[in-house]
Amino acid sequence: MNSSVTEFILLGLTRDAGKQKAVFGVFLIFYLATLLGNFLIVVTIKTSRTLASPMYFFLFYLSFADTCFSTTTAPRLIVDALAQNRTISYNECMIQVFTFHFFGCMEILVLILMAFDRYVAICKPLRYTTIMSRHVCRVLVILAWVGSCIHSSAQIFLALRLPFCGPNVIDNYFCDLQPLLKLACMDTYVTNLLLVSNSGAICTVSFIILLTSYVVILYSLRNHSAEGRRKALSTCTSHFIVVVLFFGPCIFIYTRPPTTFPIDKMLAVFYTIGTPLLNPLIYTLRNMEVKKAMKKLWCSKV
Repeated sequence: MNSSVTEFILLGLTRDAGKQKAVFGVFLIFYLATLLGNFLIVVTIKTSRTLASPMYFFLFYLSFADTCFSTTTAPRLIVDALAQNRTISYNECMIQVFTFHFFGCMEILVLILMAFDRYVAICKPLRYTTIMSRHVCRVLVILAWVGSCIHSSAQIFLALRLPFCGPNVIDNYFCDLQPLLKLACMDTYVTNLLLVSNSGAICTVSFIILLTSYVVILYSLRNHSAEGRRKALSTCTSHFIVVVLFFGPCIFIYTRPPTTFPIDKMLAVFYTIGTPLLNPLIYTLRNMEVKKAMKKLWCSKV
C-alpha cells in the first residue's frame, strides 16, 4: 500500500443533525424491508415445489444478490447517521469496494440470465426444457459468480494502486472508486479510463443486451395467443422495470469522467438500496405463481 492515509471520513447523505435522524429511521425501515422481502422470496422458492422452473431458480439468486448488495452499504449508512465519528479504515474501505462490485455485478449477470430464460421460453418453447435444463442453469450461475469475481478483482486492483497522502474525506456514504479517484495523489486519467472500460462497459453493454432481448421477445409475441401475450408481457414488464431502475443510475455514474454532481448520492441510494427493496415487490406483486406459493407456504407455517 503506497499510502500515508489509514482511514477515510465518510460525509454520508447529510451533515444536518435533524436530517441524520430521519436518514436513520427511513433507511433502517428500508433495509429491514429489503431483508424481509428477499428472505421471503428465497425461502419460498427453496421450499416450494411449484416454483421449480429456471425463472425462479434465477430469481432465487437475484434475491440473494440483492440482499448481499444492499448489505454492503446500508448498515454503515444507518449506523453513521447517528455516529459522531464517521470513519472507515483503509482495509474496510477496500473490502467494501470489492464486495460492492462483486454483488452488483452478480445482480447484473443474473438479470441477463433471467432475460435469456424468458427469451428461450417465449421464442423457443419446444426446446425450452432441453436448453434450460437444471445442469445448464447451474453452469450459468457458476459463470455469473466467476464473472463477478473477475470484475470485482479488477476494481480492487485499481483501488489498491491508488496512493493517498493528503485529503481523506469521501463525499459519499460508502467507498467506491469514483470518489477515491478524487483523493488520490496521482494523475488518475488512465485509471478512470480503466474504470469506464470496466464498470461503465459492463453496465452499458449489459443494458443494451437486455434491451435487445426484450425487443426480440416483444417482436416474437405477435404470433402468440392473447393469453400468451398477456402472461409474457406481464413477466417481461417486471424484468424491464428492474433493468431500467438499476442500470439508469449505474450508467450515469460509471460512464463519465471523475466528476461529482449533487444528484450522485441520490442516484447511488436508488440502485444500492432502492432497487434491492423494489425487486421483491415487483417480482411478487406482479407474479401470481409466487404469491400463491408464498401464501400457501406461510399460511401452513402459521
